[in-house]
Amino acid sequence: MGFRLLKASRGRVLLRFKVDSRHLQVHGVVHGGVLAALADTAGGLASYMACPVGTRVATVEMKINYLEGVERGSITADARVVRIGRHLSVVDCDVTDNLGRLVAKALMTFFVGPFPKPRDSRNRASFSFVTDKV
Repeated sequence: MGFRLLKASRGRVLLRFKVDSRHLQVHGVVHGGVLAALADTAGGLASYMACPVGTRVATVEMKINYLEGVERGSITADARVVRIGRHLSVVDCDVTDNLGRLVAKALMTFFVGPFPKPRDSRNRASFSFVTDKV
């Protein structure tokens, strides 16, 4: 999508991208999914930056408000960890355009910690699929 890292520090990340035609929906403004992906990526990285090395991060929940349409220019996400615990991180993210307008606001929760190791493949159920030839 063209996201570029501007700043990364403990619990805070800034990402930016330059709007181009692939980001626009049919009405000529940036698609909400692109703004959500930007906020989610920035939030996940901010959580990761606040954790010990080797910690894994996964989105649990995300709420986003779209406040302004953006047709051109650049868009920046400023994600900050609000609170981090043993297994959850809460992140607030402001999404602004190059004019400084707040175009979206996101609040996200991330799981932080180790993921369970996959089981040995010999213990997994196996499936086979049958297809009818037409």
